[in-house]
Amino acid sequence: MKPAPFHYERPTTVAEAVAALAGGDGEREVKLLAGGQSLVPLLALRLARPATLVDLNRVEELRGIEVSGDHVRIGALTRHEVLHTDATVRSRLPLLATAAGHIGHRAIRTRGTIGGSLAHADPAAELPTGCLALGAELEIAGPAGRRTIPVGTLFDGPLSTTLPADELIVAVRVPVDMGRRPFGFAELTRRAGDFALVVASVTIAVDADGGCRAATVAVGGVGGSARLIGPAARALIGTRLADGAVDAAVAEVDRAIRPFDDLHASAEYRRAMAALMVRRAIGAARGAR
Repeated sequence: MKPAPFHYERPTTVAEAVAALAGGDGEREVKLLAGGQSLVPLLALRLARPATLVDLNRVEELRGIEVSGDHVRIGALTRHEVLHTDATVRSRLPLLATAAGHIGHRAIRTRGTIGGSLAHADPAAELPTGCLALGAELEIAGPAGRRTIPVGTLFDGPLSTTLPADELIVAVRVPVDMGRRPFGFAELTRRAGDFALVVASVTIAVDADGGCRAATVAVGGVGGSARLIGPAARALIGTRLADGAVDAAVAEVDRAIRPFDDLHASAEYRRAMAALMVRRAIGAARGAR
């Protein structure tokens, strides 16, 4: 099929993009186009019928990766393949580089963007769990100016976010200290390149005596959105990450998640695989100390 007719705009600045978004209302939907890996198929099938399509690819302000103070700042238009291969990301934020390398196939990674992935809010996407585990923040632009929000406040359910229709993600900011932590990443797919059934990202911080002083545990694919499991992280803190502590963390994940049945897997299977992926991610982080 072909997309339904739409008005096409190609801004060159964030301000122009925000102005284009402001043209939408309840009856005239405006959609942002970044990598297009999720949106273009929806347009082609006419499952999305925006009145206006705003192409962000000429907005240079949305590009670039830089270390700024105590954060690494990643422009929203940064492609997945760049995240996977960029020297700064691989050295400063290896969890994000690893997560990006699991996204689809290379053809998809060369077009898809970090901002697009987060804004799409797929419950089983790789980058949301990585950003959650790393304590990332998002720079948001809208008619009232710029603001910063924790990434965890973005997700509002399957393919739904808390962003108003007239705002867009400008950049992702990740604390440098979080990037230094040992980490683990694990996901289950039916075939290489498929969407994940379950995905888990874990970070730990270990003190001089080998005890865990801080941790984060994030899972996706087992509910309406990717989420941090605080009780699972707390089960690891103050321990030496022995098997008993890992068992306790996995049990907290099991209590927290609300998996679902779909055509790919049953809720029971997702629950079992969530336990396995979290266990693997913790094991990888423990081994990386």
